[in-house]
Amino acid sequence: QVQVAESGGGSVQVGSSLRLSCVASVSNLDHYGVGWFRQAPGKDSEGVACFRASDGRTYYADSVKGRYTISRANAKNTVTLQIDNAKPEDTADYFCAVGPRAYNCLRRSEFSWWGQGTQVTVSS
Repeated sequence: QVQVAESGGGSVQVGSSLRLSCVASVSNLDHYGVGWFRQAPGKDSEGVACFRASDGRTYYADSVKGRYTISRANAKNTVTLQIDNAKPEDTADYFCAVGPRAYNCLRRSEFSWWGQGTQVTVSS
């Protein structure tokens, strides 16, 4: 069982930046797929950014391309999600997920272990 924990959420103004972190109880996340998902009130969950397990390639939802960046941190068990030029529609609970394969890594079903989420609120 892999433990996953997110941090870094908060309330920000439109146009601001913030960085979310995902820490997993593994020695090296390079061997896993990692995805960030968000769920806004009353809406379905959406995969926004991910690393694919097989080759480490990154993928982004069209809604966040150019504003979100998923990166591997210096700590091998940590992945970050940088949100730039935040918009009100970015308001959601953000979840990190880890999986041993995760080929289609923007799909929830590809992941085995999930964090509890961190809330992001963007206001004008």
